[in-house]
Amino acid sequence: MTVHTPAKPDDLENKARSSYFGLPGLDVSVGFPQATPASVFPPCTSDYYHFDDLLTPEELAIRKKVRECMEKEVAPIMAKYWEKAEFPFHIVPKLGGLHIAGGTIKGYGCPGLSIIGSAISTAEVARVDASCSTFILVHSSLAMLTIALCGSEEQKQKYLPSLAKFDTVACWALTEPDYGSDASALKTSATKVEGGWILEGQKRWIGNSTFADLLVIFARNTSTNQINGYIAKKNAPGLSARKMENKIGLRIVQNGDIILKKVFVPDNDRLPGVNSFQDTNKVLAVSRVMVAWQPIGISMGVYDICHRYLKERKQFGAPLAAFQINQQKLVQMLGNVQAMFLVGWRLCKLYESGKMTPGHASLGKSWITARARETVALGRELLGGNGILSDFLVAKAFCDLEPIYTYEGTYDINSLVTGREITGLASFKPAALRQRSRL
Repeated sequence: MTVHTPAKPDDLENKARSSYFGLPGLDVSVGFPQATPASVFPPCTSDYYHFDDLLTPEELAIRKKVRECMEKEVAPIMAKYWEKAEFPFHIVPKLGGLHIAGGTIKGYGCPGLSIIGSAISTAEVARVDASCSTFILVHSSLAMLTIALCGSEEQKQKYLPSLAKFDTVACWALTEPDYGSDASALKTSATKVEGGWILEGQKRWIGNSTFADLLVIFARNTSTNQINGYIAKKNAPGLSARKMENKIGLRIVQNGDIILKKVFVPDNDRLPGVNSFQDTNKVLAVSRVMVAWQPIGISMGVYDICHRYLKERKQFGAPLAAFQINQQKLVQMLGNVQAMFLVGWRLCKLYESGKMTPGHASLGKSWITARARETVALGRELLGGNGILSDFLVAKAFCDLEPIYTYEGTYDINSLVTGREITGLASFKPAALRQRSRL
């Protein structure tokens, strides 16, 4: 019988370094002085103000479980799949085993997490890989939540249990080629016919759409001119989804262009709770809370990588961590993470107590993503030349933050949502258009 001695952390890091340079068995710390790549993820060092004290035992257990899975299963492969812009389907069962899909939804096989528990799981996934967190958010905080909030009891029973286990995957189709921030003006149509509806139109930027089993689609009812919601099935006649190429961020996420040509959706797959864009906004308000936790997690991961890198990498005969300007940048990053966490935590508490408004959610999402951009940019500076290599996470995170800064409402649009709430004046249309609409 062969006895296997467990590898020590240092051995694992040297193995990762050797694999990174393509030189098996060589300790590259001698011949190629660099630092440990993100395939061996560092311990979390960003909880400087002990925010774990704010979490319940259940929430701490979720954090631990998700963190361990992401560091073990995703960290070693994320750079490879990000570079290829391919999706690692083999990890989906691992993500399903975390039992976080469905977040706060209770029953139907969903976990019924607290809003904080759901937020923490989002941050922990994003800490290692932003694309994986987007994959889960589209599936869970948009598609599943829409079915939970706006679906019939029959639809919930039929679809949510398999979605909660990732046995089936969903996407959420609102945005169109000509309507992004102006999504309420969407043109995709739904025409009533005997036994169901005929959908015609186009959707763009739809994450998961190239392989999703279920597509939650928003279309304008040709009879009422209101926006309704529908559940379409993969491979439905007339439905096609084509992968969007050449993205610089969230490259693992499979965004698609969807074409709907006389796609039939039966009456029992029309979402009865979506009768106007205001119903869609109910979902968006909640999902923006979760999206706000993505940049928190990304910033945590970038800080953790930089903290380790500065102590490992030497220049001018000293660790980079010994230089004053590097310490100043690292502390600025750390301060941002503490502030972002507190805003995200308070946002969850407002939601939990029923006090959260659309303006609260929009300010949280816009402000946190802005601070995250600053944090990751500082990390990019700290890593010097290695800051443009995806192997050290920061370059990848730098790019991944750009779509997050834009989706679920751009920084500007979210600012205007909060501005409208605090002033009582809407400013979404130029003054000339507002004046013309009054004539």
